[in-house]
Amino acid sequence: MNSTPRRILLAAAALLGAYVGVWAAFFPYSFYDAFPGFGLTWVSADGPFNEHLVRDVGGLYLGLTAASVAAIAARTAAPARVVGLGWAVFGAIHYGYHLLHLEGSAVDVVGNVVSLGISLALGVLLALPARPVTVTPADARRGAVASGDRAGAKTETGAGVGVGAAGPGPAAGVER
Repeated sequence: MNSTPRRILLAAAALLGAYVGVWAAFFPYSFYDAFPGFGLTWVSADGPFNEHLVRDVGGLYLGLTAASVAAIAARTAAPARVVGLGWAVFGAIHYGYHLLHLEGSAVDVVGNVVSLGISLALGVLLALPARPVTVTPADARRGAVASGDRAGAKTETGAGVGVGAAGPGPAAGVER
């Protein structure tokens, strides 16, 4: 099941991605000169303008945004976890670069470290496994999971809940 907290994290990731993505993809000169806004300029301090590179960064963020929005609507946590993996991989590389290239004022450095750390954390949290399905013996006899799913509901992996050699309960490692 795709939980409300996971959907909130996906929405936060989508908002972050849309903010950066739209700005970089459609207004690359402004992005280069004024990102992240608020009187700070993080991109122009890191080298000469390259329209191709800035638009590619915008496209990357918009792709992650689209995947995040699609995962919000998913019934299971699996799409959100895959999207989280994408955000986490990108975030770790991006964060690592900026940790090794701290430039600008103290406000710039702290802003970079905090904002990119939040972006990375969103990806890691989204990629974490969902909570396991809890099944009581009565639920197993009915074929329903304890969280209130309809009788005979399938788990995220597509496996039903039933009675095995060890007794009633979900298959080992079944998550939502």
